[in-house]
Amino acid sequence: MIFFITGTDTGVGKTYATALLAGAFKALGKSVSTQKLVQTGATSPEDLEVHYRLAELGAPAQKFSCPYVFSYPAAPETAAALENKEIDLRFLKKCVEELSRAFEVVLIEGVGGLYVPLTKDFTVLDFINLLMCPVFVVSAARLGTINHTTLTINTLKQRGLFVAGLLYNWHFATDEFLARKSLEDIKRLTGIEKVLPFPTIEEKIPEDLLARAVRFLEGIF
Repeated sequence: MIFFITGTDTGVGKTYATALLAGAFKALGKSVSTQKLVQTGATSPEDLEVHYRLAELGAPAQKFSCPYVFSYPAAPETAAALENKEIDLRFLKKCVEELSRAFEVVLIEGVGGLYVPLTKDFTVLDFINLLMCPVFVVSAARLGTINHTTLTINTLKQRGLFVAGLLYNWHFATDEFLARKSLEDIKRLTGIEKVLPFPTIEEKIPEDLLARAVRFLEGIF
């Protein structure tokens, strides 16, 4: 089964959330692969390497797991153009299909938010629509999250996509009351019920957090 992990913005914790979900699916006895749709601002598939290290998945097959790596830190269409390249959407889809034939679960980490351009005419949201797969949304517990998260979830629903759950990153919370109140408002405005609060801890995935992630998935699938 294929799942897409998108965020309300860049830097909200998608990479850690993807690793957390991978670890939880692995704990449920599933064979798991992650994919970084496009890596920008790097010379190697850094986010993919974090997935595999934290979830202890072994070594990724970069040809399919991270098809494009661009050094300039920008949207994929811009980063590719600066290297006189263009992203082939058919090849991206083929990579997903190849991974899905080899693994029971494939988790695709997106790039930024939904409207980040992969090409001049095709956004991350368009690619999710092409796959028609369930989506996990990652958002940050900080000022502005109600608007960003609600827009993201409702946009996915308007496209007919299934939002499997929300992963709410407490790493950014400076006011616990406000963070909790914001989450209550998000749930009320979007109708989202499955929520996994988590803190980004780059060094490892704590056992208690992994156990909560397993219960989160068990409640969905």
